[in-house]
Amino acid sequence: MTISLSAAPPAHVLPHAVSRLRTARLARSAKPFLARGGMRGERCAACRVMPSHCFCHLRPALDVHAGVCLLMADIEALKPSNTGWLIADVVADTFAFQWARTEVDPALLALLADPQWQPYLVFPGEFVAAERVVTEVLPADPTTGTGKRPLFILLDATWPEARKMFRKSPYLDKLPVLSLQSEQLSRYKLRRSQRDEHFCTSEVAALCLALAGEAHAAQTLEAYLDVFTNHYLKAKQQQPLDLEDAVHLQLSGLRLVE
Repeated sequence: MTISLSAAPPAHVLPHAVSRLRTARLARSAKPFLARGGMRGERCAACRVMPSHCFCHLRPALDVHAGVCLLMADIEALKPSNTGWLIADVVADTFAFQWARTEVDPALLALLADPQWQPYLVFPGEFVAAERVVTEVLPADPTTGTGKRPLFILLDATWPEARKMFRKSPYLDKLPVLSLQSEQLSRYKLRRSQRDEHFCTSEVAALCLALAGEAHAAQTLEAYLDVFTNHYLKAKQQQPLDLEDAVHLQLSGLRLVE
């Protein structure tokens, strides 16, 4: 099935890092990207669902002090179900780079060396030498300007791809590895892992934000994922939206305290 996007995002929605990476990846494609099991017809360029189910007007505007760096597998930015896109919607300082085994974007290396950031590579601790593993984040204090801002590096890929990316990215070898400890089961319903404890990318980002002391941003990202899932599935099933249901009210309540 060919994905058809409108020519440009709505005027009030500026393209973010994942959107720009997607555009660049499409420009290198010799043929249209085919999404398995997706909906047919036109999609909004800014939220990737059918215009009738567009949720651009629900995009949160938050002041988030932490940053997120997405290293994305080859076609990840092209997938309509990708949730790294949602992180970039919510977290202004989201950076996105295409991962390649044989080369590294110089802009990525510059970001990792930027003294304002403390990078954390987010990955399960059982696959890492114990001396690299951390389970807590030292958040910077935006009111005093002390400390480095946390930058969470997420490998946005399937689990087999992420393990390969981890092994074959020597420029990440010196970074502390943040191993998340959570009893929460994944609620993501679009591309389910065979293991419930495997989170989708935006769920991982929400857990990281919570560790950085940004509880409101974490809760908002979780609620935004639920709204995206709702709109995506309703569009795919050709069902009407209920903007007063639980997921919409949850996000609306969080937006009122932005």
